[in-house]
Amino acid sequence: MLFLGFVCFVVAVSIAISFNFSIGGYSIFIEFKNAYGIREGTNIRMRGINIGYVKKTKIDLNSILVLVHIQSRHVLIPQNSIIETNQTGLLNDTVIDIIPLDILCQQQLKNVNVLSKECYKSKIICHLNYLQGERGLNYDDLIRAATRISQRFDDPSLFHIFYLFLQNSLELSDGVFNVVFDMSNFLSIFYGFLRSTLVNSK
Repeated sequence: MLFLGFVCFVVAVSIAISFNFSIGGYSIFIEFKNAYGIREGTNIRMRGINIGYVKKTKIDLNSILVLVHIQSRHVLIPQNSIIETNQTGLLNDTVIDIIPLDILCQQQLKNVNVLSKECYKSKIICHLNYLQGERGLNYDDLIRAATRISQRFDDPSLFHIFYLFLQNSLELSDGVFNVVFDMSNFLSIFYGFLRSTLVNSK
């Protein structure tokens, strides 16, 4: 039943968009495993520039489906791109970043129309394409990792191991110092012996 509702949502949105080209731009579907802070109005960026926004979101049993509106038909996105959510700013605002991995020739894409059927034969993302998104930089993960590290430093066993390591290092350095000191004494005695031998030989 949930899957049927999911399919109906995609079909209904597709039909609504198909009859509303007058506003310009085009739309794509992106599926995420989690919302990661995504909501309607979330910005879409490519190469650091806002190119669109999240128009609608739909929750499924195992994922989140996001309808993204790209504001201009002239913004061409390579199919070989990473789509990920990132958190920016002091308020941890979520954005969807599109990171192209291919460099496309402008001459080859000069006459490509993202709304046409011929677009699907090209190397760019077309109108109503279905894509997979990933999780990117998340401050919650950083905080969780920092908390785990601090808990490790509070662990008495860690301090005990560090103390043993430091103690062994000091003992090793003392041993090295004694060896060097003994070697210097040996060399000075050997030098005195050679010098006396040379003087006596004369």
